[in-house]
Amino acid sequence: MLLRRATAVLPKTLQNLRLYSPAATSALPLDQTELDYLPGFPRPDPKHAETILAVPRSDSGKNISAKERKAGRVPSIIFEQEDGQHGGNKRLVSVQTNQIRKLVTHMGYSFFLSRVFDVEVRSEIGSDEVVEKVRALPRSIHLHSGTDAPLNVTFIRAPPGTLLKVDIPLVFIGDDVSPGLKKGASLNTIKRTVKFLCPAEIIPPYIEVDLSHLDVGQKLLTGDLKVHPALKLIKSKDEPVVKIAGGRVSDQQKDQPKKDQPKKEAKK
Repeated sequence: MLLRRATAVLPKTLQNLRLYSPAATSALPLDQTELDYLPGFPRPDPKHAETILAVPRSDSGKNISAKERKAGRVPSIIFEQEDGQHGGNKRLVSVQTNQIRKLVTHMGYSFFLSRVFDVEVRSEIGSDEVVEKVRALPRSIHLHSGTDAPLNVTFIRAPPGTLLKVDIPLVFIGDDVSPGLKKGASLNTIKRTVKFLCPAEIIPPYIEVDLSHLDVGQKLLTGDLKVHPALKLIKSKDEPVVKIAGGRVSDQQKDQPKKDQPKKEAKK
């Protein structure tokens, strides 16, 4: 397949449209709707390419949610819009607790929230009748503070051609050969995720942050991250991501007298 290097600059007509809407999708240039992962960039692991099974939920509320959780299901919502308040296609569903818990455990919290899944809505539990099948990105997940059991999940529709704001996890590499870390300096991790505006087709599972050339006192900024050119950084490119901080002076060094320093004369 031909890989197209799409520009990260959005046309003015698209900038004035709501993201994720059909109007925004139709305004995308052809080169931005035919995207694929580029060689050398991380791509989603096929072993996590599961279809999340869901069933419709007719009502919401505290009591309804409690019954769903007791039955082994997680109350969920699939939105078209990020905030669900602009006439988007909103569907109340419930997903299987065991499936969501397994995915979050195997992938990790942040990695689960940066992966697009097929969500298959069936008429009822155990039925083969498919009501709807959509591509969706987990927008948020609430876990129980004591057991880490999923309490609710929010999805956002992610059909081809849509643009999504995604917090991409950072994976640090090259720490074993970093000149600064070899000298005994410490790694100061400032960010663990960075938010990008991503085409739904090429949301990266993570971004590699190469530390192999960093010496003491040096840092990497968000603008230094190597990503697909179609991804657009949401905030400033000058925000620090990681820094190699110099080691602290040991207590033994503090107790040693300073050389070549004249002694103060005692007051007469």
